[in-house]
Amino acid sequence: MLNLPAIFDNTKVYNNMSKDIRIKKGLNINLVGAAEQTTSKAVLSNVYALNLDDFHGITPKMLVKQGAEVKAGEPLFFNKSQEDMLFVSPVSGELVEIVRGARRRILTLKILADKTQEYVAHGPLDLAAMDAESLKAFLLKSGVWPFVKQRPYDIIANPESTPKAIFISGYTTAPLAAESDYVLQGKEAELQAAITALGKLTPGKVHVSVGKSDNSPLEKMQGITLHKVSGPHPAGLVGTQINKIDPINKGEVVWTIAPQDLIIIGELLLTGKFNAERTIALTGSVVKAPKYYTTKIGAEISTFLYASGVHQDNYRLINGDVLTGAKSHPEGYLGFYNNTVTAIPEGDDYEFFGWNKPIFNKVSTTRALTFSWMQPKKKYDLTTNTNGEHRAFVVTGQYEQVFPMDIYPLQLLKACMVKDLDEMEQLGLYEVAPEDFSLTEFICISKQPHQQIIREGLDLLHQEIG
Repeated sequence: MLNLPAIFDNTKVYNNMSKDIRIKKGLNINLVGAAEQTTSKAVLSNVYALNLDDFHGITPKMLVKQGAEVKAGEPLFFNKSQEDMLFVSPVSGELVEIVRGARRRILTLKILADKTQEYVAHGPLDLAAMDAESLKAFLLKSGVWPFVKQRPYDIIANPESTPKAIFISGYTTAPLAAESDYVLQGKEAELQAAITALGKLTPGKVHVSVGKSDNSPLEKMQGITLHKVSGPHPAGLVGTQINKIDPINKGEVVWTIAPQDLIIIGELLLTGKFNAERTIALTGSVVKAPKYYTTKIGAEISTFLYASGVHQDNYRLINGDVLTGAKSHPEGYLGFYNNTVTAIPEGDDYEFFGWNKPIFNKVSTTRALTFSWMQPKKKYDLTTNTNGEHRAFVVTGQYEQVFPMDIYPLQLLKACMVKDLDEMEQLGLYEVAPEDFSLTEFICISKQPHQQIIREGLDLLHQEIG
C-alpha cells in the first residue's frame, strides 16, 4: 500500500482483482532500434513550441500577444467554442513568434525559454473536499484538461459531458513505442493523485489496463478496475480495450488519458505547478544509441536526437511511433501528446522486380513470397517505402486478421469515403479513432490512407450530429 497524502482518503474503492483480456487478432511489428532502458537528461531547448494541429478541432483565441513574457503554466489561448478551456505555456519565457498560415490561421506558437524557469503557482488543493464541478474548473483553468480525450470523435473531452467510464492503457504494443512500465517507475504518488481526481469525474469506473509482466506502477493504484491484457498489437491501444471491456453505444461518452499525462496532472494536484516534463523514447534503426531522454513538451527534437547520433543522412524522422506519428525534421518540436520519436531509413529507392521474388526482410500477413511468418521473433529494419501505389480497395480479408474489434473495418472505411452517415453510425464509427486503423493501413495492399479516412469520417459525423 502506498503511503499517500490525506487527499486520497475519500478515494472510490473498487475490487482491484484483475480481469484478463486475451487479444488474438493483430500483428506485432518487430523493428530494429528499440530504446535501451536507460534515461539521460536532454540538452535544454532554447525554444519550445506548441503545434496547434495537435489540438484537433480547436479554434484558438489568443490571450497574449507576440513579445509577451509568460510563466510555465500561464494561459496562451483558449478554445473559441469552450472559453474556459485554457491552453498553457510549457515553459517560462518570451512568446517570440506566432506562426500563421492561410487566412491568418494560427499554426505554431514559439516560446524562447528563460534560463531559470518560473511557474504559475496554484493555491493549496484539498482534493478530498472537491466535487466534480470544482475539480473540472481547476483542471480547465490550470491547462491540463487537453490531456483528457473523449470517444466518440477522438477529440479533447467536452467538460460539459459526463463519461460513463474512463480508460487508461498502460500496456505498450506499438512498434518501438516508449514502454509505459519503464517511464512510470517512481511516479506512483502522481499517478494516484490523477486517478483519484479522475474517479470523481465519472459515475462509472476507471479502467486501467496493464500487461502481464507484474511490474507496472499502475497495478498498485487504488480506485481502479484493473485489466491484464495480452496479445499482439493493437492490444495496447485503448480503443481495443474499450471494445472488449465496455463498448460505446450511440449517446454514450468515454474519456481516455495516456499514462504519462497522468503524471503531469498528478504533479499539478500535489504541488500546484504545471510541469510539462516528459520521458521520451528516441528509437529507430538509424539512431546510433536509442535510449530514453527526459525533456519537456514542445522541446526541439535536435536537443536529444544529435546526442544519440544517426547512422545515415537519408532518413525519415517521425514525431511519434512509426504507425501513427507525423513526419518531422530535426529542427521540429516534440508533439504535445508524443512520448516517442523514431528515425528509420527513407524508402525512396526502387526495388527492381520486388513484386516477383521471395522476400525475407519484410513483414507481411500473407505467405505469398514472404517468409516473416517463419521467424516471428526476427527484428526487421524497415524503410518508409510503401512498396506500391495508391489504388482502389481490393477485398482480401486481410484487415479482419489484424483488427480485433467487433467491427467490419473495410465496410466502415467505405462508408466514411462515401460520407454515408447512417452506415458510419451503424458500423461503429463512434467507437474508433484513427489510430485503431494504423495496422490495417500498414498491411493494406491498396495503399489507402486509413487513418485519414477515419479522421475525416469522424469530423463529418461530429459536424452533422454533434
